Amino acid sequence: MKTSLLREKDKRIFNLIVESYLKVGKPISSSHISEKSSFAVSSATVRNVMAKLEEFGFLQQPHTSAGRIPTDKGLRFYVNSLLEEAILPEKQFMVPDADFSLQESDLNSLLSQVSRILAEFSDNLGFVLSPRISQLNFHHLRFIKISENKVMIILITSFNLVLTEIAQTETYFTQVELDKASEYINQSFAGKNLLFVRDYLLTELPKYRLKYEDIIRRIITLLRAYIHQEEKESRIFLEGTSKFLDKPEFFDPEKLKSLFQKFEEKAKLAKLLSDFISLDNVKVIIGSELDIADISDCSLVLSHYGYNSQVLGSLGIIGPKRIPYKKIIPLVDNIAKKLSQTISVNR
Repeated sequence: MKTSLLREKDKRIFNLIVESYLKVGKPISSSHISEKSSFAVSSATVRNVMAKLEEFGFLQQPHTSAGRIPTDKGLRFYVNSLLEEAILPEKQFMVPDADFSLQESDLNSLLSQVSRILAEFSDNLGFVLSPRISQLNFHHLRFIKISENKVMIILITSFNLVLTEIAQTETYFTQVELDKASEYINQSFAGKNLLFVRDYLLTELPKYRLKYEDIIRRIITLLRAYIHQEEKESRIFLEGTSKFLDKPEFFDPEKLKSLFQKFEEKAKLAKLLSDFISLDNVKVIIGSELDIADISDCSLVLSHYGYNSQVLGSLGIIGPKRIPYKKIIPLVDNIAKKLSQTISVNR
């Protein structure tokens, strides 16, 4: 069967079933829909529609003589219809400008604050995935030696954020060598990112001669080590894990333990979320679509933030599948836009 076979009345009844389930978390009966419907419909008609929706795989009956609940496939159909609707400005969740202040280019504090806002206003887990320095276009770069095996990378992005990271290295550098390397990279690669610099130098290394070849080779080693380190240690800001204690779906202590272990393994969670970064305004991943057993009872609502067309990271909420999608989708959409705007005006 194709969803095009659903009548408008079928879709309205289905939406009522889903929204009732999202509110109460229990199987929904035909009599409940008949009573709550804003249009005239009998219990018998609702039962017939429920049977049709069950054939589509949109509903399931957890117990004999019980009402129906939406399946993951049904939730997907419901969410897709929401995503297809225009999110009107008056329906967007408004966040005070004061909550998005970027003080002294302190991006980490801003991202931490945004994750708290997401958790507070969604009543779920809020997350923000930090950008990777290696993927940001820069207009100035400097390497600072802070110990025999550590080099600080100070990067000023093309939109004037100052970011710093510590690179572990087994290669010895003097500060004079690092200054020369910084000067060369700034003169040759302003407007590019470190991934481009690494790949270019690897390709062009055979062209360097004598005094430049050794330092270039060691800078490549430093960049390769840092980018590998960065890929393993993606930074994610998480707020609101305690809110899961209030979710009826997660009263099982073992399930709670498993969920929290996943959330604490931030590198793995960051890798999962980075795989979903795209130019879509809002993306919703439901239950089994995550293909991770321990969080198959969850939904993710996420979007990206960035500067112009450059995606810097993702943000959103993680909650039980029974979340108020009508509220959460515009909330995440609005906060992503506000964060992007805040970064852009601080150029």
